[in-house]
Amino acid sequence: MSVREAVAVAHPNVALSKYWGKREGPGNYPAVPSLSVTLSGMTTRTRVRWRDDLPGDRVVLDGRELCAQQGWRALALVDRVRRELGVGAHAEVESRNDFPTASGLASSASGFAALALAAVASCSEAWDAARVSDLARVASASAARSLFGGFVELDAGPPSPRGGEVLAARPVAPPEHLPLVVLVCVTTEGPKAVGSTDGMRATLARSPYARAWLEYAPRAHAELRRALLARDFEAVGELAEASALAMHASAIAGGLVYWTGATVEALAAVRAVRAGGTPAFATVDAGPHVKVLVRPQDAAGVRVTMGGVPGVLRVIEAPPGAGARVERAQRADAREAS
Repeated sequence: MSVREAVAVAHPNVALSKYWGKREGPGNYPAVPSLSVTLSGMTTRTRVRWRDDLPGDRVVLDGRELCAQQGWRALALVDRVRRELGVGAHAEVESRNDFPTASGLASSASGFAALALAAVASCSEAWDAARVSDLARVASASAARSLFGGFVELDAGPPSPRGGEVLAARPVAPPEHLPLVVLVCVTTEGPKAVGSTDGMRATLARSPYARAWLEYAPRAHAELRRALLARDFEAVGELAEASALAMHASAIAGGLVYWTGATVEALAAVRAVRAGGTPAFATVDAGPHVKVLVRPQDAAGVRVTMGGVPGVLRVIEAPPGAGARVERAQRADAREAS
């Protein structure tokens, strides 16, 4: 019996121009473009082993085995790899995050990026990054961006997708392009009540501001991209904060509130820091955590301030980081791999 395996690591990303909303139809295509920054300081490590002695695929996340309903996206991804590469074995997937899972800190982005890369590498295949990015996107659109380091862009999907169109993220600028640090203010260690996919669907179905969001987001994205390429930190920060507030305004109007009291307190603290003369800007993904964009020279002081906000449990300092990478890949017999 042979065992093929690979271990990949990936990092979450935070969208500066937000992706919120999916195209109607198959294939998991975003309704609007987005631009993100991949973050160091938080890591997902995923191992994929192909074994012919398993009765079925198996997914273990943070030490807990997932049932088919919980792990269906991971199971679908490895099944696609199995079919495309002609693998005649079942997959054993083990993944672990060193930050809260399913909490609004983009664990699905790093998780599916690492899974896609490990699944392909374990088959000794050398797919290019764009192809792996497209594979990850089908499971989680934001995961397409975590394949790459630095500042990364993902276009909107086709207006009427058939489900087979390729859509990969692409790098816009390297990590050092714009000196900044993201201070991740963790407000809970538990999972959020409503996942991002369900939240997007609910927003587009119920929010009176959904159409306004879909019209606004591409314009905001284009403006933020220009500011990034011009290395204008304050413009990037202002536009990122505006994108986040517009996204959440649309969701809240549809009855979906990801914020908690700690979120509001943290947003107020960021505004106070800015009023005091230090450029600091907030962004919030689909969860209660606030991410603060600051210049490197201001990171230490703002981190102390944010750590003192009621409800903020801890602050993770995360500068722009590298893309996903294969940590180890091997083919061995069962005795060597055990």
